[in-house]
Amino acid sequence: MSWIICDGPVDAIWIENLNTVLDDNKILTLANAERIPMTDNCKMVFEVENLNNASPATVSRCGIVFISEEDLNWEPLITTFSIDRQPDRLYCNPKESEWLQECVDKWLIKGDMFKTLVKNFTYIMQTPPVVRITQFLNLLTAILWQFYENQEQIDKAAFERFFVYCIVWSIGGLFESEEREKFHKLLESKQMPLPSISA
Repeated sequence: MSWIICDGPVDAIWIENLNTVLDDNKILTLANAERIPMTDNCKMVFEVENLNNASPATVSRCGIVFISEEDLNWEPLITTFSIDRQPDRLYCNPKESEWLQECVDKWLIKGDMFKTLVKNFTYIMQTPPVVRITQFLNLLTAILWQFYENQEQIDKAAFERFFVYCIVWSIGGLFESEEREKFHKLLESKQMPLPSISA
């Protein structure tokens, strides 16, 4: 399998030239009318920040569905996570969904964590809140997996500590050392259960 990865801004001129490649026939038509067929084992991936210069024809060929953050933010991911864990009552505490929503309300929504981060913090690499919450939920799932294997339930205090651990790494993992200390102080100001910073 061969992969062609296009990372960078979408240019209105060259992206239109790729439309014929993205069709089912996979033929690149050059400006001089030369036609170059792509092999069946060749795949293309676009890693772009936005679709400002991409036409509807390009978007439909790539199978992209774009939903603005203003229309659908990260909160539905939390709800879906809780619903997906409902059948796992053997290891999932019956009140886990309540605890999760309580932690989210108290530490993320109250005080608007993500707006504070945009205003006061500098990331090594910018990622939207949806990506950071997805990383958070993946990490939380991985941590809770051991309790599924051992058929154990956890209490609220333990769940809160796991929640904070996942927030620290999913949101603060892309900070440099100085920013991580600032982030630690921000979390302390929200009364999160954190260990003290060692000297």
